[in-house]
Amino acid sequence: MVLVVVMGVSGSGKTTVGSRLAAKLGWKFYDADDYHSPENKRKMAEGIPLNDEDRISWLCALHDILRREDSSRQNAILACSALKKMYRRILVSGTSAIGSNQPEQPGEKAALKILFVHLDGPIDIIAARLEKRRGHFMPPELLKSQFDTLEPPSAPENFITVSLEKSLPEIVLEIERAVFQGEGFLE
Repeated sequence: MVLVVVMGVSGSGKTTVGSRLAAKLGWKFYDADDYHSPENKRKMAEGIPLNDEDRISWLCALHDILRREDSSRQNAILACSALKKMYRRILVSGTSAIGSNQPEQPGEKAALKILFVHLDGPIDIIAARLEKRRGHFMPPELLKSQFDTLEPPSAPENFITVSLEKSLPEIVLEIERAVFQGEGFLE
């Protein structure tokens, strides 16, 4: 059973890459944007960056989705910005990660084993993508705030970084190889 979170700033291609990978592998796909509250969507549409407080309940709901898939032994892919280390900890451990750097306590559910795929690339390429995108609540003006917030994954997080300057088929293949090479670790 494998859980993958395709992460990165707005416009990095999370939904495109995640949905393409899920279709290729026959796995479930979730887009975190579908789970934002109306209030969060309104704030972003008005050019107001979300703060940590805005994101907590959203991240906990996403953790619950991943926990459900894990419990039912389903492979799943989630497209989610997951910009900060704290946000990724919430996706892995749920509410027990909030305000805690402590290891899980006896009786707590074990942390989920998730492969984070960081889609990384230069701001100018991503900005050009956002300028072309229509009908999305995230305006291009918020891109800088996303880069300012971004804490790229680092050890001991379970992650790979993939350049979004590659073609979509190359990106999907690179992730697929990483998933199946590391599958024993993820089990």
